[in-house]
Amino acid sequence: MFDSLSDRLTQVFKKLKGHGKLSESNIQEGLREVRMALLEADVHYKVAKQLVSDIKERALGQEVMASLTPGQQVVKIVNETLTALMGGQLVEIDLSGPGPAAVMLVGLQGSGKTTTAGKLAVLLRKRGRTPFLVPADVYRPAAIDQLKTLGAQLDVPVMAVTPEMDPVDICRAAGAEAQKAGCDTLLLDTAGRLHIDEALMGELGRIREAVHPSDILLVADAMTGQDAVNIAGSFDQALDIGGVVLTKMDGDARGGAALSIKSITGKPIKFIGVGEKLSELEAFHPDRMASRILGMGDVLTMIEKAQAAVDEKEAFELQKKLRKSQFTLEDFRDQMVKIRKMGSLTDLIGMIPGFSKNKQLKNLDVDEREFVRIEAIINSMTPLERRQHTLINGSRRQRIARGSGTTIQDVNKLLKNYSQMMKMMKKITKGGMRGLARGMLPF
Repeated sequence: MFDSLSDRLTQVFKKLKGHGKLSESNIQEGLREVRMALLEADVHYKVAKQLVSDIKERALGQEVMASLTPGQQVVKIVNETLTALMGGQLVEIDLSGPGPAAVMLVGLQGSGKTTTAGKLAVLLRKRGRTPFLVPADVYRPAAIDQLKTLGAQLDVPVMAVTPEMDPVDICRAAGAEAQKAGCDTLLLDTAGRLHIDEALMGELGRIREAVHPSDILLVADAMTGQDAVNIAGSFDQALDIGGVVLTKMDGDARGGAALSIKSITGKPIKFIGVGEKLSELEAFHPDRMASRILGMGDVLTMIEKAQAAVDEKEAFELQKKLRKSQFTLEDFRDQMVKIRKMGSLTDLIGMIPGFSKNKQLKNLDVDEREFVRIEAIINSMTPLERRQHTLINGSRRQRIARGSGTTIQDVNKLLKNYSQMMKMMKKITKGGMRGLARGMLPF
């Protein structure tokens, strides 16, 4: 989402680093370009103006002028200012209060409330909560069925509701129903509208008074840019929202909403939707987002994704297999499946520091379908073949290719890459970093 802004800022910093010493004139010239980059990214003009003013005030201070690397110091200042702009630190969802905690999801129609309810259920369950889904949108015909489907898919209980019921009565009765189901968190999927109107706000206000939710989360589409900021302001004025969930952050919009909402409304972004899968909802960390915008990567999020996908005991067992050269094609397939669960490989690679500054890597097109082919090829092998790949001769390769719907060339390519990887791993385990260096040299 922030590719364009990242590119522009990278160019500005490159120019600033080219100066042996920073002066007021070249700092102002750089900040003019920063301001233009922010406006082009659909950042609210008041926010862009204030941000540039804050950066200028610090950049013209002694901390930069006396610095040995003034250009890098400016990058540090921009990073810290962007972080502060987006809230400074992670703000958790509020699940306090007696009895089952109620979280109201509000927003316009099409913003992704129902899907977000499912995603939030997945995330909260990982944190040890037991969510209970409540379909309070009785106006959209498919809304109740959609939430029921999500509940069945996730094995999360859903309150039994019919379109004739009153949304306020549904939400009022939900607490008792959740307790019967042994759940401690209500996720109220309320009705949306095509635009903000008094009837919508009145109904949401009555639900709030009836339930006294611990948190009210506005679900807003990041692709709508400044409209998302205006919508947040309207909902906050009527309901005093606790925070925002920005959906479709994996899209190609310019990202201005993420940079503007906290500054304009005073309310934090608590979660971001980073994909279509129900596991692709993340807590919003302003410092990590600022680092990603500036092309500095996001190693912490990558580590968290890896820890969620890979069990510590399994990782230890895998390490032992690698050391003993017992890492089979079956292990290779299982690890590949775990990596794919972490999300898009392009996004994961983008979290590596310096990735966005490398043109060759940045334009790398990762074909996710290749992993589907590899999995199909390995699945077409017998258990013995997966454990002992040297047994796979010409006739076996033909059978594997037919069974996986691929070609013999595809099978050959997989086996060759696997053999090369095993040689590399052997050198690493034997010689540490020196072994890795030797394994990477072409001679």
